Amino acid sequence: MRDDTRRWIESDKAHCWHPFTRQAEWCAADHQPLVLTHGEGAWLWDSEGRRYLDGNSSIWTNIHGHAHPAITAAIRAQIEKSSHLSFLGFTHPLAAVLAQRLCGFFPPGTLERVFYSDDGSTAIECALKMAVQFRMQTGEPQRTRFAAFADGYHGDTLGAASIGGVSRFFERFRGHGYPVTHVRSVAELGQLDPAELAGVVIEPLIQGVNGMRPWPPGMLADLRGWCDGTGVHLILDEVMTGFGRTGTMFACQRENVTPDFLCLAKGLTGGTLPLAATLTTREVYSAFLGPAENAFYYGHSYTANPPGCAAALASLDVFRDERVLEQLPEKCQRLAAGLARLGRHPLVHETRQCGLVSGIELRQPDGTEFPAARRMGESVCQAARTRGLLTRPILDTIVFMPPLCVTGDEIDFALDALLAGIPEAF
Repeated sequence: MRDDTRRWIESDKAHCWHPFTRQAEWCAADHQPLVLTHGEGAWLWDSEGRRYLDGNSSIWTNIHGHAHPAITAAIRAQIEKSSHLSFLGFTHPLAAVLAQRLCGFFPPGTLERVFYSDDGSTAIECALKMAVQFRMQTGEPQRTRFAAFADGYHGDTLGAASIGGVSRFFERFRGHGYPVTHVRSVAELGQLDPAELAGVVIEPLIQGVNGMRPWPPGMLADLRGWCDGTGVHLILDEVMTGFGRTGTMFACQRENVTPDFLCLAKGLTGGTLPLAATLTTREVYSAFLGPAENAFYYGHSYTANPPGCAAALASLDVFRDERVLEQLPEKCQRLAAGLARLGRHPLVHETRQCGLVSGIELRQPDGTEFPAARRMGESVCQAARTRGLLTRPILDTIVFMPPLCVTGDEIDFALDALLAGIPEAF
């Protein structure tokens, strides 16, 4: 081990606190964390000079690959002008242009307003607060509840966490946020009183933290119809699914659905800088006009930060100039073929895919789940790392969600690493 690697690990173990991490194990003397130093395209390098395919897009954020020259140049050019400008009482060109381009992906007269924040969780927070305040200011103050889908995940800030359905993350904090009812289908929504609901929240097409589980085809369109019939706002969490992940720019476009609120983050800047956006309609925006008490009193210091806006605009340019969406069908087919091959392994219970998002669920040969203490998913990811693939599991479901710039050969490389890692871990 290099001396600088050793120093970085010692400093980390002495002072850092990592998310979703068993810190006692992390800080154990025999644990040697991977120190990542730089990336290029779909690849990352560690401090020892080893190369790895970025199999989960650096926690689902990277879109066009690391150090993309067009995005890097746009960030550098903006920082040379200004590193930050307040969006409270001021504006700047990039925020205005980016808002116009984001709204331009949807039919005229639908999503017309953009509220910027910092990350996916705050994008959801904005939508929830807007939905409740809208009801307060339009004569329906009783509509304060939300409906959300079981096993969904929408972020970790208190409001977003309160509608989450993953008990191991959120159960201890129940009762400290919004009132919510969890359902498993559109049919179950019919059992609720819509007069109490401000909105319904869903990850469209596929749930992420719930083991990468796709919804049935047509479900999102049915949900839009239910919301239209009941006056309940439809809030789409496209933090993971946005920006090409499912094969279209936004997942909702696969079923020609336009929501009342669209929450974006992660890939918005191509995976470079923190920036989020909550898009909504003229009807919602209009309810916040008028007297001062109608204003939306919410915001963050780095709202609409210029370098982030520059990165987002450059990322949209890359989509256009490099014809990213047009190249996705072939890559999705290559992934589907590889998953089919992987699915024949006796320890692979099921593979699930939506666009370039996939999950590989591991079970014992008799079909029963591995004991939780076995941590089979983690073991497979560790074995795959030795073969040049970095990714993370959700319990015993391995996530493979590479940057959109990934090639067919790189997809095969990653799935081969998993195929070789499974028996080694077992």
